[in-house]
Amino acid sequence: MGVVNVTADSFYDGGRYLKPERAIAHAMDLVAQGADLIDIGGESTRPGSHPVGEQDELDRVLPVIRELAGLVSIPISIDTTKSRVAQCALDHGASIINDVSALRRDPAMASVIAHSGAAVVLMHMQGTPQTMQLAPSYADVRSEVVRFLEERMQHALNAGIARTNIILDPGFGFGKLEFHNLELLRGLSSLTTLNRPLLVGLSRKAFIGTIVRKTVEHRAWGTAAAVALAVNRGARILRVHDVAMMRDVATVAAAASHGWPSNGEGR
Repeated sequence: MGVVNVTADSFYDGGRYLKPERAIAHAMDLVAQGADLIDIGGESTRPGSHPVGEQDELDRVLPVIRELAGLVSIPISIDTTKSRVAQCALDHGASIINDVSALRRDPAMASVIAHSGAAVVLMHMQGTPQTMQLAPSYADVRSEVVRFLEERMQHALNAGIARTNIILDPGFGFGKLEFHNLELLRGLSSLTTLNRPLLVGLSRKAFIGTIVRKTVEHRAWGTAAAVALAVNRGARILRVHDVAMMRDVATVAAAASHGWPSNGEGR
């Protein structure tokens, strides 16, 4: 899943693709690199970020989605917590709602998704983007994330969202300190018991920077290590900034860990 942030303040690429033409060109480059999905967001959810008004978010993402939908055949995801933004994005060609609030922020979101037949990503987050890194605390981060995702999945099912349309995201970096993220990565396979595809967003995250002692611009290799481990432990969708590199990482990790894809080489 290639990331296109049409924002001014995202932690890595904020401001680079705020103009629609630049965002569209970047999305097309990610597709050329081998992206299987494109995730478009108009509101940063980095720690301490400020909320964006509904109309501002629409003004940012709709021109990009509308144009991109006519240019690519792969699914387009809208990264939003607002039901109106989600509905407008679906009307203009998106087919996945990536909701970091896991349907908690906007009561109408579940209904929009259920009636549209769209897929949804439900993500774990402790707190809000404004507060999540102030003092996150867990008795057992793995079991708490599993319980949260179980509860939010049941909420989605009760709202009429098809089980086959649900994707789960443990929320690396969202209300988690370095050791929480590492514990979650070590035990990621425990989330596979929920029997839904796992999406992970590890790309250039702060905890990787803390480990390798590098700024966000120089975290690609650290990200590669985390991505390989995540694939080995059950991740099936990788939300990344560096598509070509991480696609190679994921392909080798999947072949070594799970034996797929296989073209029979060496037989």
